[in-house]
Amino acid sequence: MRVVIQRVSEASVTIAGRVKGAIGHGLLVLVAVEPTDTPSDIAWLSGKIVRLRIFDDEHGVMNRSVLDTGGGILVVSQFTLFASTRKGNRPSYSRSAGPEAAIPLYEQFLAQLQTDLGKPLAAGEFGADMHVALVNTGPVTIIIDSRLKE
Repeated sequence: MRVVIQRVSEASVTIAGRVKGAIGHGLLVLVAVEPTDTPSDIAWLSGKIVRLRIFDDEHGVMNRSVLDTGGGILVVSQFTLFASTRKGNRPSYSRSAGPEAAIPLYEQFLAQLQTDLGKPLAAGEFGADMHVALVNTGPVTIIIDSRLKE
């Protein structure tokens, strides 16, 4: 799995003109699934996300997690995170899992992340045409890949 995490003061996802999910202060998590991903990737990645210390403490040092700050999480599926631009100018998405494999893993990821966060999270809809709006604070943007464990 690969995620792009953005620290936000607010974020939302809209589908067909209706807001599907929205948060205030917290994390926007864009996620892509590979066919080789497993439940252990989900557990590792979820734990990493909720404990990632990218929020300022009282001294202005990034030393607090979304758990520490009580922030929210908005998750949006984005298979294009595995785009390969090695050949030509049209990206290949062959590393991304197809819906039959990706949807169950995506849903397991949402469930695990909600459990680890300890409260409901917001999410887009897998495979939908979504409009994502955000205010990235800092800006802070982190990329994590469960295969590389970084």
